Amino acid sequence: MHEPSPAVDRRAFLAGSAALAATVTGASAMAARVAPPQEPATTRANPSRHAGTPWPICLDTATIRPVPLLDKIRIAAAAGYDAIEPWESELADHERLGGNLNDLGKLLRDQGLRVPSVIGLWNAIPETQEAWDAQLPASRDRMRMASAIGAEHIQVIPQPERPRERFDPAWAAARYRDLLEIGIRDYQLVPAMVFVKFLPGARTLGQAAQIAIDSGHPQAKVIPDTFHMFIGGTTFGGLHHLRGEFIAIFQFNDAPAAPARDQLQDRHRVYPGEGVLPLREILQDLKRTGYTGCVSLELYNEEYWKQDPMMVAQTGLEKTLAVIRSACG
Repeated sequence: MHEPSPAVDRRAFLAGSAALAATVTGASAMAARVAPPQEPATTRANPSRHAGTPWPICLDTATIRPVPLLDKIRIAAAAGYDAIEPWESELADHERLGGNLNDLGKLLRDQGLRVPSVIGLWNAIPETQEAWDAQLPASRDRMRMASAIGAEHIQVIPQPERPRERFDPAWAAARYRDLLEIGIRDYQLVPAMVFVKFLPGARTLGQAAQIAIDSGHPQAKVIPDTFHMFIGGTTFGGLHHLRGEFIAIFQFNDAPAAPARDQLQDRHRVYPGEGVLPLREILQDLKRTGYTGCVSLELYNEEYWKQDPMMVAQTGLEKTLAVIRSACG
């Protein structure tokens, strides 16, 4: 088993990363500066390079948001993650600055990092046909970028936000089916439904599951998030009603005791085990579903962004593994 690497000197690390970002035009130059390639997670006998977990552990890049994407890859690999979950804006910036996404995908594979998901398809399910037709090129471009780096899924955010009475679940299900067919046929990746508190028609896991199920597509999937389950009113016990193959990726985090639940925002997410969520019981239910995909550490905590990114990544991994081992040991 590989334990998280010791903390590196941040000044030296970032100095090397800055030089890299200025000179790299392909993956080969980048690979020469990173840790020796790891065996890809998808080829290992065990799902993770770490003992005591039935799931690979993924780093959502928002957890260390201020860091450039190439540095995030270095950090995830050096800290010992099995996978990384980037945002589509990072991929767009990489291309805009002259980077090649196919090379980036090779770099990720060389470092043993899966890409279980990319965030995401923004404004993916508007309420009218005209709006759907207008946004589809943007959704296609985001799927193209995700596919180029070898992503398995891309997250479907059913924006724009609108009142519940104007959110038609049947329309949403039909459009989600369209996205599934486009993603699988044209980009070899599976779009998956998310739910977030600020979307009245897709606020809970149950609402996202309804859209996915009513799409009638055999590869329809949802993406649970412990924080959004809590603040959006999803009952945690409902998780055990799902089949593991219905889950694309499992977003993992904790919520503090204060402020009150109705006042919590994404920036309040804390390391697993440092909050009030019943994570041990949640993970036991997740295991009962038969889920074998990634558990992704997803934090938007501005206080963490001020800290050494390697330390944050390592701390997050250690705390995630500690909760998983407690739940599954």
